[in-house]
Amino acid sequence: MQNAYASRHSDGPDWPRPPSCLMASQLKLPPNGARVAVAGLVILRQRPGTAKGVIFLTLEDETGVVNIIVWRKMYERFRRAVIAGRMLRVTGRIQNDGDVIHVIAEEIEDISPMLDLLLSPKPETLSPDLQTG
Repeated sequence: MQNAYASRHSDGPDWPRPPSCLMASQLKLPPNGARVAVAGLVILRQRPGTAKGVIFLTLEDETGVVNIIVWRKMYERFRRAVIAGRMLRVTGRIQNDGDVIHVIAEEIEDISPMLDLLLSPKPETLSPDLQTG
């Protein structure tokens, strides 16, 4: 049976993916202002002194990067996930300004525990003497 957080990747085996998330390569599809969910590894956190408390996150998935804007109010609400999360799921509104696309965060979820699923061998990949059940 397939894990609830896994889906079939066209080029390979099952891999963890939060439900209902767009890949970075799909962010040009929704119209400006559409509510979307994205997920990826946190590769950059920026809090410029001139940004008046705004946090900029960059997430990376297997298709590219997603720029996230976290307003101060959202940062205060989701502080732990923003600071400590290695992999995040962000729900928010698309802001499409030509070639630059951002997601304005409304919800931020730390899904770092899903990284462990990437390392877990599937029973069918274990040698017969290691399989149980």
